Amino acid sequence: MYFPLLLTLQASWLAVCQATQHYPTAWGHYDMCKSHGYTDDGPTWYYMACQPEAADMTKYLKVTLDPPNITCGDPPETYCALENPYMCNNECDAATEELAHPPELMFDFEGRNPTTFWQSTSWRKYPKALAVNITLSWNKTIELTDDIVITFESGRPEQMVLEKSLDYGRTWQPYQFYATDCLDAFTMEPKTMRDITQHTLLDIICTEEYSRGYVWKNDKAVRFEIKDRFALFAGPKLHNMASLYGQLDTTKNLRDFFTITDLRIRLLRPATGATMVDENNLSRYFYAISDIKVNGRCKCNLHANSCVFDKEKLTCECEHNTTGPDCGRCKRNYQARAWSAGSYLPIPKGTANICLQNNVGPVKCKCNTYGSEANSCNGTGNCICKEGATGAQCHECLPGYLWDDGCKSRVCDNELLRCQNGGTCVNNVRCNCPQDYTGLLCEKRRCENEPGGCGGPDSGQASLRAPALILLLLLSAMGPKLLVEICWIL
Repeated sequence: MYFPLLLTLQASWLAVCQATQHYPTAWGHYDMCKSHGYTDDGPTWYYMACQPEAADMTKYLKVTLDPPNITCGDPPETYCALENPYMCNNECDAATEELAHPPELMFDFEGRNPTTFWQSTSWRKYPKALAVNITLSWNKTIELTDDIVITFESGRPEQMVLEKSLDYGRTWQPYQFYATDCLDAFTMEPKTMRDITQHTLLDIICTEEYSRGYVWKNDKAVRFEIKDRFALFAGPKLHNMASLYGQLDTTKNLRDFFTITDLRIRLLRPATGATMVDENNLSRYFYAISDIKVNGRCKCNLHANSCVFDKEKLTCECEHNTTGPDCGRCKRNYQARAWSAGSYLPIPKGTANICLQNNVGPVKCKCNTYGSEANSCNGTGNCICKEGATGAQCHECLPGYLWDDGCKSRVCDNELLRCQNGGTCVNNVRCNCPQDYTGLLCEKRRCENEPGGCGGPDSGQASLRAPALILLLLLSAMGPKLLVEICWIL
């Protein structure tokens, strides 16, 4: 009869000891697809959402230029410095390795002296526009994880557009416009990243921040801010990744915003450094790029933790019985559950949403009354699930649905924000959270914001906190030395 009491006291002491320590909050990186474990029925696999690590994606791209003959050096050409029209000692000659500036030098190792860079022909056909399209293609869906940074050696262009494609270059949409005068160039009011909020994150803006050509020696980079956009949800130092993951998990438009198959840099007007173009020294005006940074990861729909580059192609190494270049469908004979992308939620391990093996041969099975269209399997041995339901017996819910005598959709607005942890929608615009939860989607425990936190990663300790603290007060007379010894023994 004393054994349950002993367990309660031991648990209370453990809670006391944990309350005196501070554990750093670490969100899952989703780098493991499964782990081996044991149940009463024997060994088993536990499945988690997973994704490849971020990497320098310029190692795997193909670059094309339009027009194709826009690179300097054929025929050889001499260039003048932008800030000094009489300093014309820069030569470009495609036939001489030391004087050539081919496109691959936009992606070579930085830090060399002298600096290596790609360079265009000069503006010798002025006033016809000196327009260049630089297209970066991966033949694979990529998720961006850091800022896109383009470093210019000839002064930053006075007009430029960064575009993205999600369908391998068939269609394009702008990411951002850049100009010295946004109204004049694109009839758009100028804005900066500081003007963007959570509600306007998907807006396409024109910025004048990166287009000052005259001070090109000091300001060389043109940037498209990815991390600043992440910070709108995760905080300035990206410390609240739970909020960001929750948004990415439930908002398709947001996921698509950071997803690409191709990037296109449209250079529309080079740096001139002055108000008027010097038509007598057109060799001063050209484009030159020394470096392009694109960091990201293969999109594998949270079904793979590695992506291989073989035969000039990136491919996800799919887990969870999925297949395809993006792990975007179930393997043959594994369609017992409809395919679904993995889910970041619940943090830190997410939900794998694995594809289940088809039943083989005739089956005497029982489908869930609420989740399936019928109580028994069809002729192929499968249950026919209602909308939102999945699993062999239609007893589980797809992401975005919660079980309530069947799978019920929890949709809060057109962006498909879904309340978590039992929260309910109010007027289709916000979540009404249970007492113990807070946050935009009720994704955070309220006790995380209270002194002492939630008593450690095991939420089960919360119920022990009050008796544990009382126990600590009663035994405080023992002195700190004895308390530490007891904690050490436990």
